[in-house]
Amino acid sequence: MPIAEANAPIDAPRGLAGVIVTETRLGDVRGLEGFYHYRQYSAVELAMSRSFEDVWYLMFHGTLPDAAQLAAFKAETAALRPLSAVVRDALPALAHAGALAGPLAGLRTALSLFGATAGFRPLYDVDADQRRADALAACAAVPTLLTALHRLGQGQEPIEPRADLGHAANYLYMLTGQEPEPEQVRAIEAYLISTIDHGFNASTFTARVITSTGADLAACLVGAVGALSGPLHGGAPSRALDTLDAIGTPDRIDAWVRDSVLRGDRIMGFGHPVYRTEDPRSRMLRGIAEEFGGPLVDFAVQVETRVEALLAELKPGRELHINVEFYAGVVMELCGLPREMFTPTFCAARVVGWSANILEQAEDSKIIRPAARYVGPPPPQPLPAVAPR
Repeated sequence: MPIAEANAPIDAPRGLAGVIVTETRLGDVRGLEGFYHYRQYSAVELAMSRSFEDVWYLMFHGTLPDAAQLAAFKAETAALRPLSAVVRDALPALAHAGALAGPLAGLRTALSLFGATAGFRPLYDVDADQRRADALAACAAVPTLLTALHRLGQGQEPIEPRADLGHAANYLYMLTGQEPEPEQVRAIEAYLISTIDHGFNASTFTARVITSTGADLAACLVGAVGALSGPLHGGAPSRALDTLDAIGTPDRIDAWVRDSVLRGDRIMGFGHPVYRTEDPRSRMLRGIAEEFGGPLVDFAVQVETRVEALLAELKPGRELHINVEFYAGVVMELCGLPREMFTPTFCAARVVGWSANILEQAEDSKIIRPAARYVGPPPPQPLPAVAPR
């Protein structure tokens, strides 16, 4: 193909919806089927039957570990959880500065400091082994950073990580200071696994764009965290629970939903840019929530049923179903997580998916550099005369 033709501008839909920008070996989302996978395995099956470390290993290495490999990987990653004194000493100021914005705001700065003190170099300048080492260090440190920032923001001392606990159990322990119950660990672990990766979402694509510049791994993750913090991306689990609170009782569901739709408001926890079926992650999390049982779960199921029916009536043909955030919020609430930690908990898992994407993107030396169509006043126009001063 001639160079001029190869570089000719191509119009893309708003939001790049459906545009394939690269190839990946990490997984895919098949929205029409309601299915997604990590490598060659169903992500939901992995979430229901494997440990977080199993899936972390799979995302980084392409295969599930055997018993010896898993034990070595758990030991390797657990040893990376503690923070350096420089980073630890800076966290109180970061927690104070981000008191209103929350742990994700502090995490952006903390990750930059972490990468600098760890000596992260541009991905362009290091080999695959060093990239993997940097990625493991960052993924292991993010839960420690998030829980420390949260506790400091609440006027509490951070809890040091424990190497004898698995990834999910240690996260809950650092958050609460108490060893969690097995059913809480398994519920949160399933949630964490189910959110490790999910195609070329906004934060993953952001991470890959930054990676394509050759920047260091911390810079790539900081950009991803910034994208995740938006309420239209990772900020929805707590907002979905806020919806349940706003509705209040079953007799108010219909009126609340109708009023919201007529105002043009978005109902958090419903609808997805890719799925045209029920989100498979929500199906799994609903099952986990129902195992806990209780009034909150019963109410959530009632709201789900009525909202989907009303959306089908008020927005015919739109195929608006629950997404992962709806029951994710319910499960995290049942496990005792504070709502301000719902999105950070999502981040504690997604950092593994981001890092796997960063490692894959770093293999390609081509910078991601799209174009835009200019629609402003036609140039060039004469400059106006400078007024006397």
